Amino acid sequence: MKRSEKESFVSRMRDELLGSSIVVAVDRSSGITVGEITKLRRCIRESESNFKVMKNTLARIAIKGSALEDITDYFNGPTGLAYSNNPVGLAKAISDFAKSNDKLTILGGVMDGKVISKEFIGTLASLPSQDELRAKIIGLLTANAAKIVRIIKEPSGRVARVLAARN
Repeated sequence: MKRSEKESFVSRMRDELLGSSIVVAVDRSSGITVGEITKLRRCIRESESNFKVMKNTLARIAIKGSALEDITDYFNGPTGLAYSNNPVGLAKAISDFAKSNDKLTILGGVMDGKVISKEFIGTLASLPSQDELRAKIIGLLTANAAKIVRIIKEPSGRVARVLAARN
């Protein structure tokens, strides 16, 4: 890669990483296959997230002077960066893959400018997704509306039952 290509790549990666609400560093040991990495990328893409494996030197340059600089301690050996504006989705995708593949280890990350541990990422993964939360809220709202309709309808139903019983 030429120097000008590296500069544009680092600039683009800096913009993408700084524009994300969560960045997670993962250690992918050398035994991981291309098929497994492809599966990981697919899972991450489905969660509306991105995954990039880049040279540690370029990653350090990309995040230098930003709130993400605290994760440079994780840049030893083959490291990948996953980033997204959907923290729960990304945490679920990475945690699920790491559970099924011991060659991938979650190191830690940064969320909204604060360093987070791998335990916190696991906690994020256990939270319900935005779609699940929306479904629960809609369910609660419609259940209450149905109860209100039954309560309003009940007095007229009683009158109708009394009239039917008299005939």
